[in-house]
Amino acid sequence: MKATKILYWTSTSLIAIMMLYTAYAYLANPALAQAFQHLGFPGYFRVELAVAKIAGAILLLAPVATRIKEWVYAGFAFTFVSAFIAHSVSGDPVVARVMVLVFLSVLLVSYISYNKLAGTTGAKLPATAHS
Repeated sequence: MKATKILYWTSTSLIAIMMLYTAYAYLANPALAQAFQHLGFPGYFRVELAVAKIAGAILLLAPVATRIKEWVYAGFAFTFVSAFIAHSVSGDPVVARVMVLVFLSVLLVSYISYNKLAGTTGAKLPATAHS
């Protein structure tokens, strides 16, 4: 159980940090505004996605109901799959697509370890895992 907690917190923290960093970059880096245009997205989508990533990162780390966590995991999974498709269709370098798949894999590790921890005590993640 201790190894599962370590795996959960490590993978979840990596995802949260990455989401917070990219959200900040979306809002502060003008080059990313151009990157969104390159991918074919409207300018407002960059801001909307940044806000969603900040909210999702907070909820992923917070001790909230399982249903909310499930929505956060689903939202991040949709984000990664959509990013993979957008980078692939736009002809971006392979490294851009691979990095998205790496973070999708880390998200999957977080999700699986979360469910293992939640499964040991019922519907909610144990309070000790959040402390």
